[in-house]
Amino acid sequence: MENQRRWPVAIIGSGNIGTDLMIKVMRGSTRLEMGAMVGIDPDSDGLRRAASFGVPTTAEGIEGLLKLPNFKDIKVVFDATSASAHRTNWELLKETGVRVLDLTPAAIGPSCIPVVNMEEHLEETNLNMVTCGGQATVPIVAAISEVAPVRYAEIVSSVSARSAGPGTRANIDEFTETTSEALVQVGGAAEGKAIMILNPAEPPMLMRNTVYALVEGEQDHTALEASIGKMVSKVQEYVPGYQLKQAVQFETFGAENPLYMPGSGEFRGTRVIVMLEVTGAAHYLPAYAGNLDIMTSAAMAVAERWAENSGVESHLTETTLQEVGA
Repeated sequence: MENQRRWPVAIIGSGNIGTDLMIKVMRGSTRLEMGAMVGIDPDSDGLRRAASFGVPTTAEGIEGLLKLPNFKDIKVVFDATSASAHRTNWELLKETGVRVLDLTPAAIGPSCIPVVNMEEHLEETNLNMVTCGGQATVPIVAAISEVAPVRYAEIVSSVSARSAGPGTRANIDEFTETTSEALVQVGGAAEGKAIMILNPAEPPMLMRNTVYALVEGEQDHTALEASIGKMVSKVQEYVPGYQLKQAVQFETFGAENPLYMPGSGEFRGTRVIVMLEVTGAAHYLPAYAGNLDIMTSAAMAVAERWAENSGVESHLTETTLQEVGA
């Protein structure tokens, strides 16, 4: 067990996600501290902010991080770049012994949804945080799976176009694939599908997610609703702005009104519809950017659990809070 006060961490990617995560670590983490902010654009707002907070910075990407004098002290690297960049970054990091949390949909390491399977991955060195849509919806599919077998799960994640930076836009295809796989591998569905929408509405809309799940046979709607409600409460422990948009909806399909599923025939059972909304904490972008908030909050929760598991004390200094304007 490592007996130190807090784990120094580095963030690769000085865009929206990386900057939001940096502010979260400095403002509210109990077991982490900023060790480095890494980018490729020396004029990026994220690098400027990091420097103003006294955080070591480099605009030379992964190579610059490896050359920083304090890299030897870094315990966790958060990669908030893109799927293709993460593959390159991991090749250079995997022999260093540092732990990596991948906030891109590269999916090199196991998929992690904190409230579902974090405890299974306390010894991993590369964890994939799936996607913002996955963090919002996979817990709900997992909650349904605890009560009934999920034959098919489909999610629609709609985020404000303003909150989607270049990395997010470049990863749309990977988003759908990685989220679909997580619905199966982590959520427990037999089959999964994900759809992402960048909504250009003005004023910007909050992040909204809809989960459609087909469960086999006759099921106890009360038990399903209770399991979903319990899971929502768990997610709210690290994402307070996460909530049900309305009551869970149920639609039953029997012999007299089966649901036809292309490619697999008739379905008899219950369709569960769950509508969610995520209000961001506005640490960096305004509250409409719930997609940033749920992703960075989930990643920070995993890193703090890693640190806790290694014996790092929990504390938060007033100096740090004042530095970031808390």
